[in-house]
Amino acid sequence: MENKSPQNKAPIYEALKWYKNQRIVPFDVPGHKQGRGNKQLKEFLGEDCLSVDVNSMKPLDNLCHPTSVIKEAEELAAEAFGADSAFFMVNGTTSAVQAMIMSVCKEGDKIIMPRNVHRSAINSLILIGANPIYINPGIHKRLGISLGMSLKDIEEAIKEHPDAKAVFVNNPTYYGICSDLREIVKLAHSHGMYVLVDEAHGTHFYFDKRLPVSAMEAGADMAAVSIHKTGGSLTQSSMLLMKNEKINPHYVRTIINLTQTTSGSYLLLSSLDIARRNLALHGEEIFEEVVSIAEYARSEINKIGGYYAFSKEIVNGDNVFDFDITKLTVNTLDVGLAGIEAYDILRDDYGIQIELGDIGNILSIISVGDTRYNIERLVSALSEIKRIHTKDKKGIFDHEYINPIVKKSPKEAFYAEKESILISESEGRITGEFVMCYPPGIPILAPGELITKEAIECILASKEKGSLITGPEDMDINEIQVLK
Repeated sequence: MENKSPQNKAPIYEALKWYKNQRIVPFDVPGHKQGRGNKQLKEFLGEDCLSVDVNSMKPLDNLCHPTSVIKEAEELAAEAFGADSAFFMVNGTTSAVQAMIMSVCKEGDKIIMPRNVHRSAINSLILIGANPIYINPGIHKRLGISLGMSLKDIEEAIKEHPDAKAVFVNNPTYYGICSDLREIVKLAHSHGMYVLVDEAHGTHFYFDKRLPVSAMEAGADMAAVSIHKTGGSLTQSSMLLMKNEKINPHYVRTIINLTQTTSGSYLLLSSLDIARRNLALHGEEIFEEVVSIAEYARSEINKIGGYYAFSKEIVNGDNVFDFDITKLTVNTLDVGLAGIEAYDILRDDYGIQIELGDIGNILSIISVGDTRYNIERLVSALSEIKRIHTKDKKGIFDHEYINPIVKKSPKEAFYAEKESILISESEGRITGEFVMCYPPGIPILAPGELITKEAIECILASKEKGSLITGPEDMDINEIQVLK
């Protein structure tokens, strides 16, 4: 973009710089008073950081009711992402996902969604009492990962539940797999349903035409976008994007304010403002390099043998309609290692921290901050791991997604009378809590679902291999809360 474009402005960042230069004496919160009250914190984070960790005030606007610099920053973000409205979120994409669902659904309403959603989506159903109409994503047999949503399955769900309020789509999935979003939008809109997109891993789709279509370009009504994941803002900062045609943005702000903090962090807000400016002005060349690095890494890893770093060859025009080539997922099963084992070895023996290891794969996020030198380190580490650790893959549990059998609504199960029993003895009972590996935070079991033998095997196999399992009240993951 040319420099005269308003996209080279960063209103929140500029207002904070002005505030800093005013040398204002603070008799407001936060109590550390620009770091003077917490010297250790100031030494750790730096005076520059703490001097702009400030409270909402007239010159700096208010996130709950923006009228000046935050309003202007959100308008610039909407323009940059092709949306009608954008909301800066400081409670993570979790709160953006929940705001989307809570803006279009109420108690008793139905919402069509894939079962491999992030827990934040199911949590919102617990909060408002909406009922999920789950679509089971396909499983890629070779890779053991869950795929996107098939148009045929959505058509069937709409036919069976014509009163559903919305279709919720993960696009892309954690592994970079995309559904046919344009056709899903046409289908849902033709039946009077909203389309909500969990686009946590899709910031870069807005800035590179070689990547899959973005939610706003596909015509979705709302999208939750984790700018911090691949766009360069601080952890926990996110955006909620929307088209105003079918949904009132002022109502959405009211919904956001039900759960979002009234003390929005200016560190997070300014990071969104600066990241948006950087992406709007330089996104094309940034992601051109990201794509190039990811493709190089894939090619080098596949040359090692044993590993399989997949790409667009898995596209099938249906539940793998497109693939995000910036995602570097490597299947490790033919080396005889579970993904989580390779994940631990990379960190403990090679000082390389990747995003996740599941049963069969490791996932590296390639983004604005990666270099070719770091890719070389990853490739050489994987080569050495293969040489040292190759073993027979017999006995490795080869997939993670479990087809759910829903017996109660998430809200009903979550608030029901429960008792704690051993996971190993829970087959046939109805779970009252989540069980999931984190990351990615996709439940193996969610409240209201029947506990099957397959689910128990998956939990125990994941635990044995060293996955971080979250959800149950029992921190040792031996027991599970079930309905009485």
